[in-house]
Amino acid sequence: MIYLFIHQNFPGQYKHLIRHLSDDPDNAVYFISQPNANWMQGVTKLVYYPDLASPLQCHPYTVDFELAVRHGTAVAKSLELLKAQGVTPDIIIGHSGWGEILFVKDVYPDVPLLTYFEFFYHHEGVDTDFDPEFPSNANDSGRLRMRNAVNLMSYESADWGNSPTRWQQSLYPPEMRSRITTLHEGIDTNAIAPNPDAWLQLDRGGQKLTAQDEIITYVARNLEPYRGFHIFMRAVPEIQRRRPHARILVVGGDDVSYGNALPSGMTYRQRMLAELEGRIDMSRLHFLGQLPYENYLSLLQISSAHIYLTYPFVLSWSFLEAMATGCAIIGSVTPPVQEVIEDGVNGLLVDFFSPGEIANAVDRLIETPELAEQLRANARKKVVEDYDLESRILPQWDKMFADLKDGRRPDIGLSSRSVAKPAEALQKTPPARKRTHKARA
Repeated sequence: MIYLFIHQNFPGQYKHLIRHLSDDPDNAVYFISQPNANWMQGVTKLVYYPDLASPLQCHPYTVDFELAVRHGTAVAKSLELLKAQGVTPDIIIGHSGWGEILFVKDVYPDVPLLTYFEFFYHHEGVDTDFDPEFPSNANDSGRLRMRNAVNLMSYESADWGNSPTRWQQSLYPPEMRSRITTLHEGIDTNAIAPNPDAWLQLDRGGQKLTAQDEIITYVARNLEPYRGFHIFMRAVPEIQRRRPHARILVVGGDDVSYGNALPSGMTYRQRMLAELEGRIDMSRLHFLGQLPYENYLSLLQISSAHIYLTYPFVLSWSFLEAMATGCAIIGSVTPPVQEVIEDGVNGLLVDFFSPGEIANAVDRLIETPELAEQLRANARKKVVEDYDLESRILPQWDKMFADLKDGRRPDIGLSSRSVAKPAEALQKTPPARKRTHKARA
């Protein structure tokens, strides 16, 4: 079969999938992306360059839509070149987020198009009005409604869709959900697993840390409010007061992946360090930046307690990877986390806004090792049963591809184990309350 993937940042969510497909000598795998240095053996990578030179003379609400059209037209040109070379894919797979698949059907009208639907925007009740410390502004409602225009137009041209979690799928309008399957990208639980011999050296000549040390971990792509960095940092003084031997290891960059940068130009790390100046022992708080992957896995494998906080937003890969390594998880009571964590069974859930609850949960895990070990085992078991790449996820992707290629409606039978609770039963995100960071400390 000939597979064609489209994603602006090769390989995006498709790393495991394209490796699986390209390993089969009967397959040809193409990937259209914007330029980056990443490559994979057996994959033909085509690069597109959107026309971003001319100014965007449009209404502020339509900036994202204008950019999406430019992405879509640039991808269409790449598709036309591919078609002129005699390449006709059996199936095309692409992400809906940036407009890249808008004009796919204009070039290949008869090729099945499977679209990744990651997030449908809402101006209330999800992420934008969740945190009163960083409130939405008056323009967010219209801006987000227009951002969904790309989602809706992508849906119109897609033959089928997938979302990685039940909760993310539930954000789409009811009439759209009937053609969107919940199917995650998968976790390689053979490679991402507990390792009692793991160790991490903080710096050249520094201390070598192991699972015998008291290690508190926090991981995010970037240190920002969407992943609860500000709340985590406010828990640090109390964690350090109670745990005088604990080392707190923080992984993440200083850019902004989601939400808005601070208007002052400060990073969120600088802001929180300024706020907490004099209250933190910096010799026991280590900012490690963005680690090489093998070092990141070692960090998870030596963790005594792993803190994961998120707005009601997309679920991080790092969260499931932490579970797969057998981390003792402390997660926020927000729908993405609740889909995977059952409180007291495979992790502990805490109020996103409560530094005090976070510190209490750290204490509970370290002071009751028998509970921590049970949670660790159940966390890994959950990921192996529901997200394992080889035994569970890849066979479902293969079946979906075969169904679409043969003109069948995909019928992916996800078991009742796929989520801890039905999506409708997950605790609704409470309306934003007026809080100060001192109120729940």
